[in-house]
Amino acid sequence: MKALSLIPLCLLGLAACSDPEKIARYPIDPPTAEKALPNRLGRAELREVSLPDYAGGQEIAFQTADGALRSNPDNLWADDPARSVTLALARQISSLSGATVISEPWPLADPPSRRIEVRIEQMLPGADGLLHVAGVYFVSANGYERSGDTVRRFDFTVPIGSQEPQAIAKANSAAVTQLARQIAQLR
Repeated sequence: MKALSLIPLCLLGLAACSDPEKIARYPIDPPTAEKALPNRLGRAELREVSLPDYAGGQEIAFQTADGALRSNPDNLWADDPARSVTLALARQISSLSGATVISEPWPLADPPSRRIEVRIEQMLPGADGLLHVAGVYFVSANGYERSGDTVRRFDFTVPIGSQEPQAIAKANSAAVTQLARQIAQLR
């Protein structure tokens, strides 16, 4: 009976240890780009971006000098990373090119002419001070339009500056803009 009376005290002690003000949330939110590219996509539906597990988790992962990926439960993404990257990527492609790129599901009555799928295989804040981004994207005709499918690999780095979560979030935002530029140009 005495053991049962200790449980509420233990739970109260654990609750006192966690300080919600210590938890920080960081968005992936690149500044809106200005139109600088021709519209090569028209109306396109962007499927949810696929991320590796360490990049898709709620905690912000980073690589340490020993090569391990680590994270801190006090530093979280502000939104689900796949959703955040998908929405930011659609917004950036549209802003850069004037195309109408909307994340799935397509909400408009007239269907899109193209579908974009992005599979990010690596989005790693490396111990070398660089965010390593690699993967593949696909652009395909949707419906009756006959245009060639596009398959392009991407592999680039973005400087981080430090392993601080705000620096990693800023680098992720810059990577989304760089990837949007490549997709908008179909290169």
